[in-house]
Amino acid sequence: MSIASLHRISARIVRHSTLLRHRPFSTPSAAPTRSAKVADRIVNLSAIDVEGKKHKVVGLAGQTLLKALCNAGLIDPESHRLEQIDACSSECEVHVAQEWLERLPPPSYDETYVLKRNSRNQELNKHARLGCQVVLERDLEGMVIAVPKAKPWDTN
Repeated sequence: MSIASLHRISARIVRHSTLLRHRPFSTPSAAPTRSAKVADRIVNLSAIDVEGKKHKVVGLAGQTLLKALCNAGLIDPESHRLEQIDACSSECEVHVAQEWLERLPPPSYDETYVLKRNSRNQELNKHARLGCQVVLERDLEGMVIAVPKAKPWDTN
């Protein structure tokens, strides 16, 4: 695809989105109700920090657990720049309460490898998951997770 055709496509998208933004609605009921859709995606979680303090964490279905924990200030967003397993160094490791483990999909081979590689004795904690690999869903409402203490090699 040439650069000229990409410019034409992007110009069409900009025009189309501008038309949609400036189109008047005929009735108030025709206006989009974004708040209702967002409200339907909210997932409330409980997170226990390193000091044992419980925090309410609000995430959205389809969002990663890492994103929700970063938004709540429990994980430093700079410690995990990409939400891809290839770039993960397990700084987003969390421990999931036993009753919630069965509700999560099993960890992938890559997730297990990263967790084992970065554990002190190369053993996998059965409650450990990577926040960047756990995608929130509505049926995870009320899930309890713990944010473990940073490993000595993760701190400056």
